[in-house]
Amino acid sequence: MPAPQCSSCHAARAALRRPRSGQALCGACFCTAFEAEVLHTVQAGRLLPPGAVVAVGASGGKDSTVLAHVLRELAPRLGVSLRLVAVDEGIGGYRDAALAAVRRQAALWDLPLTVVAYADLFGGWTMDAVARSTAGSGRSRACCTFCGVLRRRALEEGARLVGATHIVTGHNADDMAETVLMNFLRGDAGRLARGGGLGSRGEGGALPRCRPLQLASQKEVVLYAHFRRLDYFSEECVYAPEAFRGHARHLLKLLEAARPSAALDLVHSAERLALAPAARPPPPGACSRCGALASRALCQACALLDGLQRGRPRLAIGKGRDEEGPPPPRRDPRSAPGPAAAAAAAAGECGAACEGRCAQASV
Repeated sequence: MPAPQCSSCHAARAALRRPRSGQALCGACFCTAFEAEVLHTVQAGRLLPPGAVVAVGASGGKDSTVLAHVLRELAPRLGVSLRLVAVDEGIGGYRDAALAAVRRQAALWDLPLTVVAYADLFGGWTMDAVARSTAGSGRSRACCTFCGVLRRRALEEGARLVGATHIVTGHNADDMAETVLMNFLRGDAGRLARGGGLGSRGEGGALPRCRPLQLASQKEVVLYAHFRRLDYFSEECVYAPEAFRGHARHLLKLLEAARPSAALDLVHSAERLALAPAARPPPPGACSRCGALASRALCQACALLDGLQRGRPRLAIGKGRDEEGPPPPRRDPRSAPGPAAAAAAAAGECGAACEGRCAQASV
């Protein structure tokens, strides 16, 4: 059966049927519609004001590549200038190939590129070093948590280095839906409360961040990259298979099989989520060590690095019991705290009582 005509131009044959609307479009019309939707997201949300210097988090993957390409096409209409900022996490055999893709993109699109490295910013720590440090502690599955926190800090530092006024990342609707599911599964009310909207306004001196692709499905991001013939790196990180996000991703696929709009429904549910006053997180303050935004004495990045430096990464990270193994043995509340709890208290955390959630809940 021949493909139907494109329902937009009525000239070319349709190359796809949009997952969200069912509309049959040719490749050119789909790309035009995709760019128009991203433009509407940015303008309706007032995410990037005219004159903004925008740091694009460039990883070399499909999402950041599509984001950079679309914003480059829209930059004259938005009145913004772009800078690519890439983060070298120090993952041997993986990050070098991804950075090579970023450099090709920067050269092709004539965009300035700045690369910041974990090793330079965090006292020599790389993700490979973090993985070795946590391998014997039962926390090796938490590499993605370490990496996510440190990457956020590195991207902020890189954006300041290039004089950016705003940061954009390539998170799509599937990414955000997975995050919502993870927070529900963990019972993390604080993160659920902060997860709505299209970004953050930049409280406490932090640069404003936004996600222009948040309402675009992963399928359409891949289709856009295909029709625009974009060059991107597509291999999975060597530490990703152990991450908790993989379980949320699997659950999302099952939900989408029953309800195709599940990803966007979850994204919109986070935007409209209302918590009881007692469940709302306290207003953030400043990290006592680096001055970054934090909901505890130490921001999450400093807490993680502090645990690594002391050779006790478990004190600097906390996740649900399903990821961290069996719970610690219960202690008689009438007895004095043991040495581990005393050390955790001295470090500004409450130890086994919260399984390290203090550090994990920091911003």
